[in-house]
Amino acid sequence: QVQLVESGGGLVQAGDSLRLSCAASGRTFRTMAWFRQAPGKEREFVAAIYWTATSTTSYADSVKGRFTISRDNVKTMALQMNSLKPEDTAVYFCAAGNSWGASRRIDDYGYWGQGTQVTVSS
Repeated sequence: QVQLVESGGGLVQAGDSLRLSCAASGRTFRTMAWFRQAPGKEREFVAAIYWTATSTTSYADSVKGRFTISRDNVKTMALQMNSLKPEDTAVYFCAAGNSWGASRRIDDYGYWGQGTQVTVSS
């Protein structure tokens, strides 16, 4: 049984940092990603990482330069979030799939975690 479990969310102030983690069990995946969903909005892409020798990554423009995605191994992933802004407030979801590349497309991910809340106060 495949399971993705996120951890590390919380309440912080603008300018602070948080580190989210995701652990996968049951199988391995070529690509893992983070998406987020704010109240009343659609789920949106945040960052993705494709597991190769060079670990190809991609980022949403809104987080580029502030967030860093990484993979410790084929089953664990992290998102380091620095210089957080109130507009980063959302539920963050870990996702996994087998696309060839660090895909931004939500349809390329067939496995999802339950989500972890990140709240950034101004």
